[in-house]
Amino acid sequence: MAYLIDFVLHIDDHLVNIVNTFGGSTYLILFAIIFVETGAVILPFLPGDSLLFAAAALAANPAYGLNIWLFVAIFLVAAIGGDSLNFYLGGRVGAALSNHSWFGKLINKDKLAQSEYFFQKHGPLAIFLGRFMPIIRTFVPFTAAGSQFPYRRFLKYNVSAALTWVFICCGGGYFFGNIPFVKEHFSAVVLGIIVISLIPAIVGWLRGRRPSHPAPGRIPEDN
Repeated sequence: MAYLIDFVLHIDDHLVNIVNTFGGSTYLILFAIIFVETGAVILPFLPGDSLLFAAAALAANPAYGLNIWLFVAIFLVAAIGGDSLNFYLGGRVGAALSNHSWFGKLINKDKLAQSEYFFQKHGPLAIFLGRFMPIIRTFVPFTAAGSQFPYRRFLKYNVSAALTWVFICCGGGYFFGNIPFVKEHFSAVVLGIIVISLIPAIVGWLRGRRPSHPAPGRIPEDN
């Protein structure tokens, strides 16, 4: 866990090491990280927003020979494909996995309950909004599938969210990641990105704990 925290906070240095070590395979490695972040329900803590920002910043620097449009393409495919796999798992084996004696221990039940409440509160819009919320975005597709949400409708929100997310994160990194101030305080910028992206989830969690609101994971009863 300590290494993961260091990787996230100093992601620019770690990406440089990956590029210097693996060269063109860097694209495949970063694709796998983004795909697994949402595709594997048990790994919601992998970097997402900060990884896109840092990768785009490196692509803007000619010294590394990276292509920003290739990054955009692989991140789009990884985000859409990861959410689709997550949706498939939630629809096919969601309940069985959650209750499995071994696999169920790897799923954060509190976060899953929060995502269920988030989805029930916002409906289909939660699929779009969840993409911008770390951890929550890992569980929203799983929850949507478990709620019998149609995949075609899910895919529409999934694609639009992925497009917006990738272009915002990559655009920010490409155009602002190499500004001297940002480069000198990259860890602080990454931490700021994480904090800002977590604000909606924290606000939703606090609201969900109010007695006047339904408990997370419960479907509000009709009057």
